[in-house]
Amino acid sequence: MYDKLGPLGLVGLLAIVGGIALIASENLLIAAGMALILGGFGLVVKGLVSSVLASWGMF
Repeated sequence: MYDKLGPLGLVGLLAIVGGIALIASENLLIAAGMALILGGFGLVVKGLVSSVLASWGMF
């Protein structure tokens, strides 16, 4: 997985995890909600990209 992200993707992933950890240090419930939102957003983006690539015959 890490080879597909590249260095910029790894920095972004670390920033997301660090941000959620920072929020969790203040309020665990809000951090859980933010994590669910980010996870859902990631699934939607993956679905859209897969659909577009499939329609182009690339996936």
